[in-house]
Amino acid sequence: GGAAETSTGGSGGGGGKERSVAYKALMNGVSYMIPFVVVGGLLIAISLSLGGHTDPKGGLVIPDGSFWMHVNQIGVIGFTLMVPILSGYIAYAIGDRPALVPGMIGGWIANTGDLYDSKAGAGFIGAIVTGFLAGYLVLWIKKVKVPKFVQPIMPIIVIPIVATTALGLFFIYVIGKPISWIFEHLTSWLSGMTGTSAILLGAILGLMIALDMGGPVNKTAFLFGAGLIATGNQTVMGMCAAAIPVMPLGQGLATLIRKRLYTEQERETGLASLFMGFFGISEGAIPFAAARPAQVIPANMLGGAVAGAIAGMASVKDAVPHGGPIVAVLGAVGGVPMFFVAIAIGSVVTALTTVALVDLSERKRRGAPLVDVPGGPEPVLAGVGAAAGGAAVAVDGLQKAPAPASAPSPG
Repeated sequence: GGAAETSTGGSGGGGGKERSVAYKALMNGVSYMIPFVVVGGLLIAISLSLGGHTDPKGGLVIPDGSFWMHVNQIGVIGFTLMVPILSGYIAYAIGDRPALVPGMIGGWIANTGDLYDSKAGAGFIGAIVTGFLAGYLVLWIKKVKVPKFVQPIMPIIVIPIVATTALGLFFIYVIGKPISWIFEHLTSWLSGMTGTSAILLGAILGLMIALDMGGPVNKTAFLFGAGLIATGNQTVMGMCAAAIPVMPLGQGLATLIRKRLYTEQERETGLASLFMGFFGISEGAIPFAAARPAQVIPANMLGGAVAGAIAGMASVKDAVPHGGPIVAVLGAVGGVPMFFVAIAIGSVVTALTTVALVDLSERKRRGAPLVDVPGGPEPVLAGVGAAAGGAAVAVDGLQKAPAPASAPSPG
């Protein structure tokens, strides 16, 4: 209800509305991204389990030209598309159809490190940035007054071209450089850390693996561990391998522990995420991290750090550059019992932390607008509750009834 919100007048109402626009845009991107993650992740997992074998140089290797290699390649396309889809549909939710192209191309650029001399793209966090930039850039260009005869070509030609070019160049020249800089400096910093305690190094690598799941920080830790395998040091990869499945396993577990916080779609993603976790595919957790970055990323990092530290303490070894239980099943892990202990404890820590933080934020969000203006942001509230699953909306309904009675007291 646009009318209801404007009538509230107060800055609080505006803040609620802004928040809900951003929140809805994010959820829009996530809901379109989920099938790509699920399809890509499950195809990769199935191809690895049925066609893969461990190889010290290449991790889990599927023979070239084999049937399972082709299945794997189809899955990889799903993963390649998932980031531009996230970015594109965030932009679409903000700036409508003209924003879809800049959003998608921006997301693709964000995820392609080669374009700005980085070994890793900016991953899903970069895609969230490009999605919002594209959306708001398009809204801003739409406000520009143009002559009548130009108006028909604005949405199809002018706006997408201007927004896409501006955003793409901005990313390559402005955002891309710091990303490749982070990459180089983190790597040299990690090299300096190798002499320190294994527990500390494990915790740091776990934090890095969990932070951006495929972005520059994750890739730095992963390639660092993988690079040391050749020198005969397999314990660093052991720490990484224990942390890698924690995010998808932990997020999948969270959807089982506290079903009411999740939509039907998210609960199904949770099951797929558990499956992906087993195969060391951290991307399974990306939809959860994208939907609730402030709650999920810290929970992921805590679990990842715990798993990495336990693996470091027990000097678990991994002979191949890949993570997750599958590596142990295929016989590439030294210290298997502690490897599983590390993964299990890390995943439980992530799941419990996620549920606690999401619960907390839902409570805050439910409480805040009621104090604001009883009549105003109610519809926004319902929208936000809906994202948290059916049961939460029902609870919302119960809480709305006494609102008018309790609302005047704070004011």
